[in-house]
Amino acid sequence: MAINGIGFRLKKKQITVKVSNDVEFKVFVNGLKRKLPELKELYQNVNPEVIIMGKDFKTKEMYAIQKVIDKFFDVDVNFSCSKMLGLHGIRKPFNKEIATSNTKFYRKSLRSGQKVEFEGSIVILGDVNNGAEVIAGENIVVLGVLRGLAHAGAKGNKEAIISAGSIEAHQIRISNVVRECEKEEVEDDIIKTNAFLNEEDKIVIE
Repeated sequence: MAINGIGFRLKKKQITVKVSNDVEFKVFVNGLKRKLPELKELYQNVNPEVIIMGKDFKTKEMYAIQKVIDKFFDVDVNFSCSKMLGLHGIRKPFNKEIATSNTKFYRKSLRSGQKVEFEGSIVILGDVNNGAEVIAGENIVVLGVLRGLAHAGAKGNKEAIISAGSIEAHQIRISNVVRECEKEEVEDDIIKTNAFLNEEDKIVIE
C-alpha cells in the first residue's frame, strides 16, 4: 500500500516504510500521521519493528519521526535508509571484543570538510586535520596527527579505541560518550596517543 510516494510493507511483527527520495519531509510526516492510527489497529497487541528506508533524513528529522511513532508504538525506529554512523544511530551501547575487525584503509591525509565513514575499523595513513571527520563502527587508527573529529564505536561499542601518532582533537567520541578537550589540554607538551572508555564510562586520553 502506498500514499504520495510512501509505501508500507506489513509483516507479522514488522512494518517497513519505503520513502521515495523526492518526498518532502512534511509530506512524509503528514502521510505517516494519517497511516499510524490504522497500523495501530492492525498491531493492537504487538510492538512491531519499524524500519524506514529509501530516503536519507537529517538528524533532527529522525528525532521528529521517532516522536510521531512514539505516540503509537513503543519502539526504536530503524532508519536503514541511511548507513550513516553517529550518535543518533546508537540505540543501545554494548561491549564487544573487537581485536579483529573489517578494516578500511584511507591512504592520505584528510583535509577540512572531508569525512570518512565505515562500519568496521578505519586506518588513516596520514593526518586528520581540523574540520575533517572520521566515523567508525569499531576502532580508529591515525598514523599521523588527529586534529579533527573522531568517533569510534559509532554503532554503540564501548570497547572501541582511538589511536594516533598524536591526539590533538578538540572533541572525540567513543560509543555514546563525548569528550570536549580544553585548549590548554590540546596545546600542552605531552604527546597523547590513545583514547578509550574506562570502567566509569569516561573517555581517557593518554
